[in-house]
Amino acid sequence: MDREDRDVNGSLAAKEAKHRKDDSRGKPSPPRPTPARQRQKTPQKQAPEEGSKGVEESASPELTSWIKLNAKDLKIRLTDRRWAAEVVNDFQDNLLKFLRGNSDQPFFQSADFLNSGSYFEKVKIRSPDEFDMMLKLQAPSRLIMTELDGGLFYRINLARPSRKPIKAFTLENGYTLSSRQILSEMHRLVRKFLKTYQVPDEGFRWEVNRKQLHSPAVTLSLCRNEMCSAELISVDVVPALEVPSSQGWPLALRNGPDVDNWLGKKVRQEIKSSACFFVPKRLKGRNLSEEAKESWRISFSHVEKKLIRNHGNKKTCCESNATKCCRKQCFMLLKSLIEGLKQRFPKELDHLCSYHGKTAFLHTLSIRFDDSMWACLQLPACFLHLLGDLESHARTGLLPHFFVPNCNLFSPALFPRRELAFLVSALEEQRREGLPLLRHPAPVPPLRLRSPSGDTSPEISTDKPSSVTTVHSLDTTFKNKLVLLIAGAVVCVLLSVSLDGVNELGEKG
Repeated sequence: MDREDRDVNGSLAAKEAKHRKDDSRGKPSPPRPTPARQRQKTPQKQAPEEGSKGVEESASPELTSWIKLNAKDLKIRLTDRRWAAEVVNDFQDNLLKFLRGNSDQPFFQSADFLNSGSYFEKVKIRSPDEFDMMLKLQAPSRLIMTELDGGLFYRINLARPSRKPIKAFTLENGYTLSSRQILSEMHRLVRKFLKTYQVPDEGFRWEVNRKQLHSPAVTLSLCRNEMCSAELISVDVVPALEVPSSQGWPLALRNGPDVDNWLGKKVRQEIKSSACFFVPKRLKGRNLSEEAKESWRISFSHVEKKLIRNHGNKKTCCESNATKCCRKQCFMLLKSLIEGLKQRFPKELDHLCSYHGKTAFLHTLSIRFDDSMWACLQLPACFLHLLGDLESHARTGLLPHFFVPNCNLFSPALFPRRELAFLVSALEEQRREGLPLLRHPAPVPPLRLRSPSGDTSPEISTDKPSSVTTVHSLDTTFKNKLVLLIAGAVVCVLLSVSLDGVNELGEKG
């Protein structure tokens, strides 16, 4: 686990700041990006100023106040983060020890963790209930990467047959690396580890979720030991091949992301020279060949983490004694709005995910690159501009992947046209009505937990409210009152029925 990502005893912020210079060594984890399925012409990048302008003009003093208030509420409390980090750190440390000491699968003995995703980018909202961790697996120094679909999916072959432990995960030809075999082995090893591992707090347990056909992760849920307990924390463990920087990125991506005006050519060169990672994700579609079923998707989570955490045009932006900006707050507000839309329209916006918001955010950062454009006092206007950019991308049906511009995340193959039209209407409605989903976010009932040390911990809330979660959050007193109230109502109904019967008999008499 990277030292910069640790938060034991509540020191995450301090340790991350201390080791921020090590970010360039980071590794990708699954932010669950939508896979691109269709090669298209490289779209010409332009600022969607028209949509943004209309949104900014509609900002009223009341809406401005609501945006500022909501931005404060989205930040995770330090005490909540501390409890979750202790539990996750203990799981991660012990899993790593298990893998390194596990003799029946030597390929995983040299593995190491890299954390990424919204929590470690410091843009996680409301509750620390989701963690992404990439398990880095060393690949041979020479691989043959064959593009399968638009620049995101690849078939990976060894340049020559190997006698190293990785040979156990090749197909019969001795060259093609099997993504399915590596992911299945990861599942087996995690299940074996959990047979002997105990959560520091005895009142909780880790459970392995069912395999998902197109998921590159082994997903675990932290639950109470009670029957039918709700999920408190979700962790994605993603095995990933780390291709050495000496080999470089695939040819289609070697120009790197467009950050010259924003972060400079030097940073762009550093990104292009960093290691490349592939996660075992299967292509979507029918009638796939056996080799296509063994596809790998290139991951940019480590680079996204670097860009979001070191986001300033001036290299000192948001450092301890430097000027602060509102970039992250804007992104967190956009994530909150997308989450609200998903909860309100689960079927109509099934394909919408936070990665669409992250992609629009990165494009906006590369266009509005100067730090002065993101002053903290301009938070409402900056957020409305970002929202207008996402709306413009949806209206034109064009959202190029930030690192693979040939892949349009709003293409018909990835985002159905009917659903895209619904998204445009939903965003227009939110703007027209003054962002009601931000004014009245879905309530998240708190869950009282105990810390691993046995002390009473501050409440930790979950981003995924459900009926089960709500029931578990009700205290005993409230339940008793509710039962008495219902019983009283039933008695009243029965008495009313009896009186009606007596009256009818009296009338007949």
